[in-house]
Parts: sequence; C-alpha cells; structure tokens
Amino acid sequence: MSKKIIANITFQEARVAILEDDVLMELYIEGKTHQRIAGNIYKGMVTKVLPGMQAAFVNVGLAKDAFLYVMDVYYDIVTQEKGEEDDHDARTANGGSPADEILEQPVEKLVSTNISDMLRVGQQILVQISKEPIGTKGARATSHITLPGRYLVYMPTVNHVGVSKRIRDESERDRLRQLVRTLRGSNTGGFIVRTVGEGREETDFAADMESLTNLWHKIQKRAEAVHAPQLIHADLDLLSRIIRDYLSPGIEALIIDSELDYLQALEYIDTIQPKFTSRVKLYVKSYPVFEDYGIEEEIEKALHSKVWLRSGGYIVIDQTEALVAIDVNTGKYVGKRNLEDTIAKINAEAAKEIVRQIRLRDLGGIIIIDFIDMEKEENKQRVLDILRQELAKDRSKSSILPLSELGLVQMTRKRVKRSLVHTLSRACPYCNGRGTIKSVRTIIAEIQRGILKMGSLDEDKEITMRVHPDVAAFLRREDRSLVHEIESTTGAAVTMRSDDGLHHEQFDIVLH
Repeated sequence: MSKKIIANITFQEARVAILEDDVLMELYIEGKTHQRIAGNIYKGMVTKVLPGMQAAFVNVGLAKDAFLYVMDVYYDIVTQEKGEEDDHDARTANGGSPADEILEQPVEKLVSTNISDMLRVGQQILVQISKEPIGTKGARATSHITLPGRYLVYMPTVNHVGVSKRIRDESERDRLRQLVRTLRGSNTGGFIVRTVGEGREETDFAADMESLTNLWHKIQKRAEAVHAPQLIHADLDLLSRIIRDYLSPGIEALIIDSELDYLQALEYIDTIQPKFTSRVKLYVKSYPVFEDYGIEEEIEKALHSKVWLRSGGYIVIDQTEALVAIDVNTGKYVGKRNLEDTIAKINAEAAKEIVRQIRLRDLGGIIIIDFIDMEKEENKQRVLDILRQELAKDRSKSSILPLSELGLVQMTRKRVKRSLVHTLSRACPYCNGRGTIKSVRTIIAEIQRGILKMGSLDEDKEITMRVHPDVAAFLRREDRSLVHEIESTTGAAVTMRSDDGLHHEQFDIVLH
C-alpha cells in the first residue's frame, strides 16, 4: 500500500491529507489564528471541585474551564493496579495520548479516594489538554503529562516502559523494551517506544530521550516561574506534528505547496530523519494541489450524509450529540445470484467505506452501524472481520462489539477533537440544526390558529398578515379560501403581504 502526505498551506489555514493508494483516508485542518490546543501544557488553577462527579474544573486561560476527571489526576495508581506493562502507540497527530487505554479504566477500579482529598479550590496544578473543546463542552485535561518525540513518548509522572502494540514481533519488542530500560537507568519517568522505533538502534533512542527529558526540565522551570493561568508549552504546528507522527518508510512522498513551509519541513526532517528529505517535494503547479489529487471533491462529499458505494448501494451517516448512526442500504444494486449474496456483498463493501468515512470525518464517541440483515453466520462474521481489519489501520483507539440481536454493530472510537463536519460547517440558521423546516401547510395552520385566538373583532378593524413569499404564493395558488374564512370568522378585513426578508417559518399578524 502506497501512502502520500499532501499539504496545502495558506496564510489562513493549513490542511494536510493522508492518501492510501491515492484514496483520501484522513484530513487534518488547522487555522493559523485558531490552532488546536490538545497537547498543550498549562499551569492552571482549580476553580471547582465536585465530589459527586469525582471531577474538578481548572482555569487554564481558555473561554471555558477545563474538565479534570479523577482518573486523570491519579494515573500512577492505575498503572500500579494493572500490574503489567501496557503497550501503546502515540496518537498525537490528532491530539490523542499514548496512555489513553490506561486512562479510560472504569473509575470504580481506579481510586477509592475522593477527589476533594486530592484537589482544593485555588490550587495551582500543571495539566495537559487531552481533548479539544467540543460543542458546549470545555476541554478535557490530565495532570499526567505525555511528551511525544520521534521514536519515544516520555511520561515524566509514571515509572513505566512500553512498546507500541503495532510492533508485533515479540523478539523485537523484547529488544526495544530492554534497550529503553537500559538507557533510562535510574532516571524517573516512563517511556513508550513508538511504531517508527521498530528496528532503531541505541543512538536514536538516546538522542530522543535526552531531548524529551531536557524539554520536561524546561517546562518545570517555566511552570515554577509563572502564576496560573498560563500556557507553559505549546505543541508543534500541524505540519510538523504530521511529519513527526506519520513520516516513516511507508510514506512514499510528502508534497507541500508552500515554498516557505517546504523549506521549514526540510530543515525539521533533516534534524529528526535525514534520510527522508528526498521524499519531500515542492508542488509548483498553478493548479491547486488538493484539486490536482481529487481531495477537494472528497472533502465536499464528506460534508453530506449520503455516501454512494461503487456497486450502487449507499450508506447514510447521521451525527447527533450523543452518537453517530450509520445505515447501510442496497440502493441501485440488485445483485446477480440471490438475495443473501447481494446483501453480503453490499455489507462487505460498506464495511470498508464506513471505516474510511469514520477516519476521514474523524467521527468519535459511540457509533452504531445498521448493516442489512444477513441470514448466514459466515457472512456476518466476514463483515465483522472486514470492519476490524480496516479499523486496525486507524491510529485512533476503537473497540467493537459483535452483531447484536437486532443486527446492529456497536463500537466506540476515541474522540479528541471536533468532527470534519463540525470543523467546516455550522448549524443551519434556517432550520437551527434540525435538518428540516416546517411545511407550508403547517405554517398556514399556525397562522390560522394565531388569528382565531383574537376572536370576533369590529368591522372597522383590519388584519395584516406578513409572510414568507413561499407561504404567500401557496395561499394565492392553493388555499385562497383561508383569507375568506378568517374574514368571516373575525369580521375584520385581511391583507396579506409577502416579505422575502422573513424566515420561511416566520410570520407576523398585525391588528390595525
């Protein structure tokens, strides 16, 4: 599988696309004036401690206080209770933490101590943003700091050595684990070997380890010198993070359309992985790079709920605040042999596309997939296997349950930032995010009820109805009797005015 990284950098925003076999799989967007905060380290002040929620709120200088959960305060207790080494890969490009799997343990297994015994209002504490503000929710923070490097992730608050679970060779895992333990010596803090560390030698890890520990010492000194709330350390910009986290032997090319960013990328890569500088290309065509690679068209498609499959079937993706619902439909595909084979083929194709859309749209939280009902167990298992195989390529942590009795697949995916739809769009001001507006007949019925509330009026009174042009046209064309009915009921003369400045559902009733 060939992989490319395509970077489109302008004065307003940076966009980086990940292509697999020339198919858009992931997209990262970051504004130059509104950069992401996940990964940033702040010195914050505790503003609220909520024992009933086992949580606290911390002022880090953002619009809303960050949310600090009890298990994000006492991470070291979790690792001791697990009693084993956990292997994690860093998920830092989109703000995730390499310790996510540990941090997501059920709270009842975590601590018996009340959070009010750990934190107090007014206390200053060093925290790292682990999840961007999403919707009405503020950022989520953790007091367990993770500092990602090229080959290692440094965890200064825990005594732990792990290896990315994506490195599957057991002998290599043992070698890496022992190598890092030897290099660490008596130093405090833990390290996780990242996937790109596979096959690397002692000098690579030693340089990374020295760089990360020096960075941590600088963060500590700055934190001691300032008063909360204060930003202590900001993570790298988007392109640098992508280079750090994605650039590997599997990446065929990194194509950048900005000369300045191209030169900066070359300089950065030369310091961390010189042999990859030849893979960095400057895009010089006048035609936009995202248009040239078909990325712009795919982004536009990702903003729509319906996604067509090559066979003629389609999937529908609906995002709500609580979960994401995905429905699979046969569409235009009628199959060739029998119904079961037709359904199995659609579901298998849909499983691959669903994972692509999940990665591309950066969907997270609870995801419910409604595949078309299948009779044969082997077909059900095949679809689930495809789903799991495709999810294994995803950098974000996910878990999937077997098909339920209703034929639904339930899964979760780590949510760190806003989805693509919420990043590129906002709620429709016309329908207020409902996705629908009232029909003309419904509006007319509301107008009629509003006028009838006035009861019987004097003959010298006049009623003026100001309505949207669509409503006015319908009344003139389809329902002329309404005005006469209102006049006979109220006894007042009725005048109708069309106003294209009104919302489709808005109307005014004025009594003169």
